[in-house]
Amino acid sequence: MAKKSIIAREKKRKKLVEKYAEKRAQLRKEGRWDELDKLPRNASPVRLHNRCMLTGRPKGSLRKFGSSRGTFREMALAGKIPGVTKASW
Repeated sequence: MAKKSIIAREKKRKKLVEKYAEKRAQLRKEGRWDELDKLPRNASPVRLHNRCMLTGRPKGSLRKFGSSRGTFREMALAGKIPGVTKASW
């Protein structure tokens, strides 16, 4: 499990990105780069990192399900993810 501070930091960044998304789009459209530089750095969507919603694991994260591969496997085997079954042939 990731440190609580790292998970909290990512949530804070996500809020900032949502808050400034419209303003950033407007400034980029108008080409006002000097004003865009004055916005907080964490307001840029490039700085977001995909993490598991349950454990905060940064690597092996599946975008479609929002969880890491290990968590996904556990939940799929327990039948907690609808429509997902173990492959057999």
